[in-house]
Amino acid sequence: MHLLIDAANVVGCRPDGWWRDRAGAAARLVAQVAGALAAGRMGGPVTVVVEGAARDGAAEGAVLQQPALRIVHAARDGDSAILALVVSLVVEDPAVGVVTADRALQALVTAAGAQVFRPGWLLEQL
Repeated sequence: MHLLIDAANVVGCRPDGWWRDRAGAAARLVAQVAGALAAGRMGGPVTVVVEGAARDGAAEGAVLQQPALRIVHAARDGDSAILALVVSLVVEDPAVGVVTADRALQALVTAAGAQVFRPGWLLEQL
């Protein structure tokens, strides 16, 4: 399954001060995902979608020594970028999952053919 991660939504589910350093929070999330992939706790491919100030913490296209991990910078907002990715990916393989707690995004990606996973599920994998 190709997993798409709504980084803003996952980071935002933990009240750990992320709002003071959005770039650092994104970098920590990406590093945790890379570590989970390397340790075999998660399968790939995984795409982390970052937006706004968080983009400074995760270089677009970076794989961080983990070829199953890709970083995508949302041009406008993360929801639109994630939906566009889902639509393009389900054409090739219907096994697409999206990690988000955003109900509006959940409805959109489900209608487009993706499965939805809550941020808590992802955090357990990390």
